[in-house]
Amino acid sequence: MSILEQLLAARQSGARLLAVLLDPEKQDVGKLPEFLQRIDSFPVTHFLVGGSTGSGTATDVLVRALKKHTHLPVILFPGSSDQLSDAADGLLFLSLLSGRNPEYLIGQHVRAAAVLRQAPYEVLATAYLLLDGGNESAVQRVSETLPLSQENSELIVDTAYAAQLLGFKLLYLEAGSGAEVPVRESVIEQVFKTVDLPLVVGGGIRNKSALEAAYRAGATMVVIGTAFEKEFSEF
Repeated sequence: MSILEQLLAARQSGARLLAVLLDPEKQDVGKLPEFLQRIDSFPVTHFLVGGSTGSGTATDVLVRALKKHTHLPVILFPGSSDQLSDAADGLLFLSLLSGRNPEYLIGQHVRAAAVLRQAPYEVLATAYLLLDGGNESAVQRVSETLPLSQENSELIVDTAYAAQLLGFKLLYLEAGSGAEVPVRESVIEQVFKTVDLPLVVGGGIRNKSALEAAYRAGATMVVIGTAFEKEFSEF
């Protein structure tokens, strides 16, 4: 199955997908085997590689190292058009629909187009919605856009539905790395009831309770990054 087929099947069946997000700027490749051993007991189904800053070289090195140590799909989660690697299995082609900065709506995408025409991996058109997680996220700083308030669930739902009408294949609800609060269960649930797209949810999920809440509300895939970079006792 393709990555998109996996996500669509999980959305339909209610299966729970779990992705670990690794930042090439933070992950020590030399310690990667040790890290993978530490998370071996968790039901991880995918790996995401990327960050708001960083180079394509660091991304490629981490992706290739991951591919040596795991059979799970490795998906690019780029912060810019140069954070690519031919060794990856897929790419979240993110368009920041929550903001109005053309650079992250379409600019970076055009820059990557020539490379992606030759790409050996799956490219998934992904609507990316940055929501307020209680602090200023790296995405907010780099993209120079404001997150959507979680108090305004109607705007979030309308933006998500517009993404479906525009033909996006996935919807990513992001509270930001290190968010003080994750995406609200009520927000996920309203979006789930309105759109038919697989929902990827990340940011601020630090314990099993928050993880279960996201799945219960309708998340197809939950992404955990910062929590796995630190301790695992809460899971």
